[in-house]
Amino acid sequence: MLFYSFFKSLVGKDVVVELKNDLSICGTLHSVDQFLNIKFTDITVTDPDKYPHMLSVKNCFIRGSVVRYVQLPADECDTQLLQDAARKEAAQNRQR
Repeated sequence: MLFYSFFKSLVGKDVVVELKNDLSICGTLHSVDQFLNIKFTDITVTDPDKYPHMLSVKNCFIRGSVVRYVQLPADECDTQLLQDAARKEAAQNRQR
């Protein structure tokens, strides 16, 4: 649930998602669910020459299992907070 909570805090921010089929989509994060499925608004494709059929698409839904990378805005990512939360979650899982 750590990543789900983190992505929920990025709603409304611009992020880039690279899919497993090498398509990279930049857009405003509209919502994310517990399966890390992502909804985007105002999308653009980083390589429109390779994917001209995507030029007319403005909103999209991306299934979490097809995501390779998510590029986050540097000013929105607090790495110290993420590391602390990951350690806390790992400690809780060890106690179970």
